[in-house]
Amino acid sequence: MRHLKLLANVVEVARSGSIRKAAERLNLTPSAMNRRIQDLEAEVGTPLFERRPRGVRLTTAGEMFVRYARSQIAEAERMLSQVEDLRGLRRGPIQIACSQALALDFLPSRIADFQTRHPKVLFDLKVMDHERALASLAAYEVDLALVYRPAMWPSLRVIASIPQRLVVIVRSDHPLAAKKTVRLSECVGYPAALPDRTLSGRQVLDEVTTRRDLRFNMLAESNSFEMLRGLVYRCNMISFQIEIGAPSSDLGMGLTGRPVDVRDLPTADLVLCQLRGRSLPVAAATFAELLLKNMQSVTPGV
Repeated sequence: MRHLKLLANVVEVARSGSIRKAAERLNLTPSAMNRRIQDLEAEVGTPLFERRPRGVRLTTAGEMFVRYARSQIAEAERMLSQVEDLRGLRRGPIQIACSQALALDFLPSRIADFQTRHPKVLFDLKVMDHERALASLAAYEVDLALVYRPAMWPSLRVIASIPQRLVVIVRSDHPLAAKKTVRLSECVGYPAALPDRTLSGRQVLDEVTTRRDLRFNMLAESNSFEMLRGLVYRCNMISFQIEIGAPSSDLGMGLTGRPVDVRDLPTADLVLCQLRGRSLPVAAATFAELLLKNMQSVTPGV
């Protein structure tokens, strides 16, 4: 497996943009790291990095090589995971990119269920917007992506998909809390803390409000659902989130969620996906099966 270390060196130099920084992270001297890169470039027959006064940058050939290196490292990790599985270890790590809405309850609950049966499995969890999540998937940086309303690239394989409504988040003593469902026209008069435009839920809201010529009384926006909930609680504002991250029952902090009427906002899909053609490590594949069963059992509005 010695060649994997060399591939890992190249990937780390590309990630760091610096031979010195990569050497520090991998406990090598800069001169030793530079020699390894130079030897590899001589073997490949072309420079992989463009040397600059402040660091290095991938050449076109280097970009191709790094994609190859990441795929080889991922395949080796899958093989080692299978070997460990035969020994009953299943250590992982399972690498997942997910939307913020899944980070508070849905995904931690599934991980808790999984670890009761597989306590030695490690998880590497990255919370990010759907575009970065899919880019991480394509770069072999994660095994799975669980995201709301993603762009469906040809390179993606959908494992599971469920429709999701948007839910308005309010304090339990807010007038909208007394309703079973809420119309958008009922929301526009209240002070609002909205997800910012990097988040898919906001993009859905903007599309509908522009089409219907509605305007929220927006007093704050944030890319953090935790911040938005704090504003709802402390400032008696309203906010929005997908229902799987905000079920229509008490959310804690004296908050509750009420679904937006589907006549105003159509559902959009929450998608669990992997890179097409990639064989997942055993632990990741097993966890994906658990997520698939859980998502299939979710009924919108429950």
